[in-house]
Amino acid sequence: MKIKGLRWWVLGLVVLITIINYLDRGTLNYMWVANIKTEYKLAKEEGGQGLPYAIHHVLEKNYALYNTDGSVNRIDEKAITSLNDTTIAYTRKGGIAYDIGLVNLSDSQQIIDDNLKKLYSYIYMFFMVAYGISQLVSGKIYDKIGTRKGFVMSALIWGTADMLTSFARGVTSLSIFRVILGLGEAGPWPGTVKSNAEWFPLKERALAQGLFGAGGSIGNILAPIIISMLFIEFGWQKTFVIVGSLGILWIIPWLLLNKKAPGEHPWISEEEKKYILDGQPENTSTNEKAKTWGELLNDKKSYAVILGRFFLDPVWWMFVAWLPIYLSNKFKLDIKQVAFSAWVPYVGAAIGAIAGGWFSGFLIRKGKTIAVARKTAILTGACITLPAMIAAAYAATALPAVIIMSFVLGGFQFSIVNIQTLPSDYHSGKTIGSLAGLGGAAAVVGTIATMFLVPYITTGNHWAPFFVMGAVLVPLSIFSVLIFSAPSKNA
Repeated sequence: MKIKGLRWWVLGLVVLITIINYLDRGTLNYMWVANIKTEYKLAKEEGGQGLPYAIHHVLEKNYALYNTDGSVNRIDEKAITSLNDTTIAYTRKGGIAYDIGLVNLSDSQQIIDDNLKKLYSYIYMFFMVAYGISQLVSGKIYDKIGTRKGFVMSALIWGTADMLTSFARGVTSLSIFRVILGLGEAGPWPGTVKSNAEWFPLKERALAQGLFGAGGSIGNILAPIIISMLFIEFGWQKTFVIVGSLGILWIIPWLLLNKKAPGEHPWISEEEKKYILDGQPENTSTNEKAKTWGELLNDKKSYAVILGRFFLDPVWWMFVAWLPIYLSNKFKLDIKQVAFSAWVPYVGAAIGAIAGGWFSGFLIRKGKTIAVARKTAILTGACITLPAMIAAAYAATALPAVIIMSFVLGGFQFSIVNIQTLPSDYHSGKTIGSLAGLGGAAAVVGTIATMFLVPYITTGNHWAPFFVMGAVLVPLSIFSVLIFSAPSKNA
């Protein structure tokens, strides 16, 4: 049996696990604080209007809210938003942080919001530390055991961790489960760079990397919708179990399809095998000894990857981690409104990822050197991201905010897929995953620093400094790539 375009099927499974990867990491993001808005019909006496309905007690200055499950809540009238003369709306604060008792309800809402941002950032930093260690180690592990086993290991670890998070009862247990999640989730990034180097000729690698990046964007498009629907229907514990199981189930088709490398795979056509192998760099050697981290750190061009990602990757994580909280705090959206707003920026990200990969490949086909093509694409992406980042700081409502952010993340992906491709431009064989891992670890260090700063620079619900920080990071990344990358004559 021969499968036409087998390399694209393999990449398709990589893209699928990337989508699942982002669903798993989005569980905490969208369920940490989940406001649920419910409309009630006004009634003069109990049982008068059917459920849900509300009775206003004038003397006590509160409403009695009769819910569909038969429960009754008394709410201060100040917490009610009137829609018209016959209907009111009440937004109930909820989510993981409220359900496991991390909130002091006697505090003002502003104090609660600021405290929860800090707790959230601490948990996320633990995740990122584990993610960074895994980025560093996973590259070496994937180089040693291969991409087939490497992806299985990663999906098994993070899928199990997400399922176990359903047992979390406080900050400590949440942090432990997110650490395990981070150890598993980082693997596909150096792993995909290595897989694409094995399965694609050099001229198609940036496009393949772009499709991989688009998978992350699609995951972020689906995450708010899927996770919010599951949360509303089943609650946060069952949502963790359902989403966590997806990565483990993915292992089955991966093992069935990705049997061997292209040169030995029984299902690849001779034409495709020749196309892939003839398109590898001339210095590719399957027996090449992997360079040590010390050797890579002594190589100037490695810092185009290391510093480029140190400064630029935090931009992505700023939105992945904080977009739901930003929309909830800044524009007072409930979980349904967040779900149908937060996906918009990632449409731009998906387009940018594919376009950025295609663009550098187009320049190479037009005769530009690899180095010139990559630098041009990276700079083009920055020229999209930077002005959009500045404009986002001035958005007055949620709709223009998320539309502008689609350009921020579109430009980011346009650049980053080309930075992520640099290790396979500079090296071959076992060194690719090692340099990709170093770049990923540097990205995590930069992200941890920004993650720590966000709760402090946004105190009092002031989000403009958030966007200023992102605007500063973009040119720092671009300058690093231009200064340290290999000169055009060498690539």
